[in-house]
Amino acid sequence: MRIPFSIPSAGSRPFDLVGFGLNSVDYLAVVAEHPAANSKQRLQRFARLPGGQIATATAACARLGWRSRYVGSFGADDLGRLSKDSLTFHGVDVTATRTVSGATNQFAVILVDARSGDRTVLWDRHPALTMEPADVPKAAVTSGRLLLVDCHETAAATQAARYAREAGIPTIIDAEKVRPGILDLLQNIDAIVTAQEFPTALTGHEDLGRALEAMGRDFGARLVCVTLGELGSLAWCNGREIRTRAFPIDCVDSTGAGDAFRGGLAAGFLRAPDGDLEQALLYANAVAALNCRALGACGALPTQDEVELLEHSRPHL
Repeated sequence: MRIPFSIPSAGSRPFDLVGFGLNSVDYLAVVAEHPAANSKQRLQRFARLPGGQIATATAACARLGWRSRYVGSFGADDLGRLSKDSLTFHGVDVTATRTVSGATNQFAVILVDARSGDRTVLWDRHPALTMEPADVPKAAVTSGRLLLVDCHETAAATQAARYAREAGIPTIIDAEKVRPGILDLLQNIDAIVTAQEFPTALTGHEDLGRALEAMGRDFGARLVCVTLGELGSLAWCNGREIRTRAFPIDCVDSTGAGDAFRGGLAAGFLRAPDGDLEQALLYANAVAALNCRALGACGALPTQDEVELLEHSRPHL
């Protein structure tokens, strides 16, 4: 099955992927086991590392060799500088971002279970970082061959997606929670990529396949996909389900794996715009798996060579 939408040609835009949405700084605490209430235990490791849904996805795509741009808000503090500098380090363009005076950057406290790499996320975001539809820079969000948005600020993300649609740019969403305005937003998306709980929460269907089909039908999306962690991913496209198994890997920390999947999927689309959809999904799963090798959302973002090596290591079944 072919990738179900047309991507503007290489060189037709200054960037390959533009991401509009969240960045964050993560305080990661590695524990021997998830703490019970009223308990104490010594930390195995503690680190302060950059992350955030769209920031991580654009960094992943840049690490894979594509021209990536991030559009969003930073706080005017040390955390904001850390987040912005991290994107620059990975080769992501940040010239269309804004730094909000008097605001602290978004941050999260993440507990990582050392036994499995599973994590629990506690986050906070200063209200001044919020972007309204009027704040969306049209020229910036239409400067790429693909646009990736999240669903945290649905009205602004909807405006960005509409600008992209008008410019003939395919839109991808990282959808993790049902929020006010989400239905409007999804009407403007070509590829809906969701967290595991989202399809059932949105549609009421317990069966994931049926939920994905309903989303594709109701919103006119060309592709609907749900990430399933160690079980890989399940996608629906043109009336067909595509299940892609995860790559087995020694997981240190699963923080950012879903974000890396979305960056990897965008890269999979870009490297073969007329190519096979199943191959792009396989590629995204490989990127997500490799990102679990180290602590932090961006701690082990893979290169193109590393992804291809992992792809070729999988036995043909």
